[in-house]
Formats: sequence, C-alpha cells, structure tokens
Amino acid sequence: MLRVMPTLKGKTVFITGASRGIGKAIGLRVARDGANVVIAAKSKVPNPKLPGTIYSAAEEIEKAGGKALAVPCDIRSEEEVQGAVKLAVERFGGIDVLVNNASAIFLADTAGTPMKRFDLMHGVNARGTFLCTQTCLPHLLKAENPHVLVLSPPLSLRPRWFAPHVAYTMAKYGMSMCVLGMAEELRERGVAVNALWPRTVIATAALNLLGGDETAKHGRTADIVADAAYAIVTRPSRQSTGNFFIDEDVLRAEGVQDFDRYAVKQGEPLMRDLFVDEG
Repeated sequence: MLRVMPTLKGKTVFITGASRGIGKAIGLRVARDGANVVIAAKSKVPNPKLPGTIYSAAEEIEKAGGKALAVPCDIRSEEEVQGAVKLAVERFGGIDVLVNNASAIFLADTAGTPMKRFDLMHGVNARGTFLCTQTCLPHLLKAENPHVLVLSPPLSLRPRWFAPHVAYTMAKYGMSMCVLGMAEELRERGVAVNALWPRTVIATAALNLLGGDETAKHGRTADIVADAAYAIVTRPSRQSTGNFFIDEDVLRAEGVQDFDRYAVKQGEPLMRDLFVDEG
C-alpha cells in the first residue's frame, strides 16, 4: 500500500493512558521515527502496584528518538483534556494522530458492579474517547494525514460478551461505537477513525484481573499492538477508515510472518482476548 507518510518524523501523536502498557508501547514505537509524543495520563507519582509515570514514560520516549511532552490529564475532565491539547499544540504546532488508549476495567456481573465502577468505566472509556476526539478534531482537520485510533473491540451483539460483565462491555463498546459513527461522519473530511484490538491477551497490568502471571504466559507483549498501531496510522487516512482491526491481521497484511517474537513465553498456547470470536 502506498504510504502518504512513510515515517512519523516530526509528526505529533497524542496518546491517552501512555504512562504504561499498550499506550507506552505505541509511544515508543512512533518515537523510533522521531515523532513528537504527547503522554496524557493521570500517573504523576510512582505506584507500587502499577509501575510507570508520565515522566518515566517521557524519558523512555526521548531515549527512543522521539520528543516527549508529559501532561497530567484525567480524560474525564473537559478542562484537563482541553488544557492538554492546548499544551500539545503550543509545543508541537498541531496534532496528527490521536490514540484513544486510556481505559478502565472492572469485570463483574450486574449484582457485583458498584455504580462507582460503572461510572468510572463509562466516564473513561466511552465519554473520554468522545471528549478527546472532539477536542483534538480541529487540529486533526489541519493535518496532512490525520488518524484517530481507538483501542477497542469489534462490535458484536453475541450475549456471551455481555453476560459475564455487562457494564464493562457497554463501556468498551461505547468506544467502538465512537469509531463506527465518527469514521462515517469524518470520511469526506479525510480524518481516518479506526479501532484496534489484540487477538490474544496482552501482558499488561490489566491482566491482574484475568489471572496475572499465569495468564500472561499465554499472551503476547504490547509490542504487537504497537507495531499494528504504527502500521495503521501511517496508511493514507482517506483510504483506511471505519475498520475494526485485529493486531495480528494488520501485521499479516504488512508481511509479518514470525509472531513468536511477540510471545511472552514461546511454546505456550495462546489465550484469546475478550471479544474475539473464534475463526
């Protein structure tokens, strides 16, 4: 596929929840091109349970070859998101790519889900994705090859994905519904809006809710999602929008054949992620 932007050198990538995990991995991947990376997340001070802050992530991104801007930001706050976007534009002159990565997870049934958790997931996942996209949009419309990438699953109405954790599924699908609607809304204006989701579980802090280290050995590293994200946001925005991508499929289309290098523990059977149907 012909690339409008063969690299992201000098381009600005705004990533929510980039202090650790998949968000940071995407930041490190685009930094290798010399991109400007805006790390918008809440983690200002070290947490013994969740390693990494926006400042430590910024250091790693600078070492990887990018320019970093660490911005404390709770994406539930309209004022904080507006402030973070303003700082990004003042520092780097615009925004070329928005990665809506920040997400809250709480896996429980209806009776076991406190409304505080319900509100958190919907505030971060669905509302936060909508708010960040809305706020970045005026700047994306000025970009040469604007992309919005949302870390959310393919939409499915199969009851199996709702019954065990209906509140979480609603919140994640809220992110995916933003993709569905915004891709079509912005198609003629040249802003690509796509979703990306891993085929297997990814070894991040969120796996503590799915079995921790025992589950992680059946998963892949965040690098596979980062490589797939890079492939998507360097495609021509007018030719690739409205897709619900799976990481492995994206990389196969890019010619990748060796996926063993992404395995946490080679030789172990891989566990499918939530929301990924068989086949």
